[in-house]
Amino acid sequence: MSIMKIFALALLLSLPALTAVSAPDKNKTFGDPAAPVTIQVFSDFECPGCKVFHDLTLPALMRDYVVTGKVYLIYRDFPLSMHKYSRVAANYAVAAAQLGFYQPVADALFHDQPVWSVNGKVWDSVARVLNPAQQAKVKALADKASVLGEIQGDLDAGATVPVTGTPTVVVSRGNKRYPISSGLTFYFLKPLIDDLAK
Repeated sequence: MSIMKIFALALLLSLPALTAVSAPDKNKTFGDPAAPVTIQVFSDFECPGCKVFHDLTLPALMRDYVVTGKVYLIYRDFPLSMHKYSRVAANYAVAAAQLGFYQPVADALFHDQPVWSVNGKVWDSVARVLNPAQQAKVKALADKASVLGEIQGDLDAGATVPVTGTPTVVVSRGNKRYPISSGLTFYFLKPLIDDLAK
């Protein structure tokens, strides 16, 4: 067998591993899965750029594309090791998602990011949007294997892109796939989404 054939066979065998992506948590997805365009958002709760994306770009994407059925949005937690509290925040957010409380917790974490990213009191932001029973459930679940496994699945999905920083979005339709990690304003993304949605 020639070297070229061996290389081709090795590449072929590695393709499933390169393209395998964990199924998204349905509580961290928004819109119709049958929408023509899919956007995956890889984000870190302690990342200032992710806060800007969450506060300014995401609402416009939801309004103009997700609600109208043109985009299926998948949120993936991608805590960066350089951020001291991002993994704790992701644990709480994913635990909340598994219980159906993702959006209020994510919103609170981004809203309060300037405070907890300095003082480390991540739980204070989470607790203020949950009632006592919800708080107890989220706290009990935050370090469980299901939560840790889901975050690892999101990290693995990001590694296939590859995500080298946050925020990163992957805009796709069929075999067309566009990873973007800079200029993530609504008006930058709009022409690409409009073109793919046709």
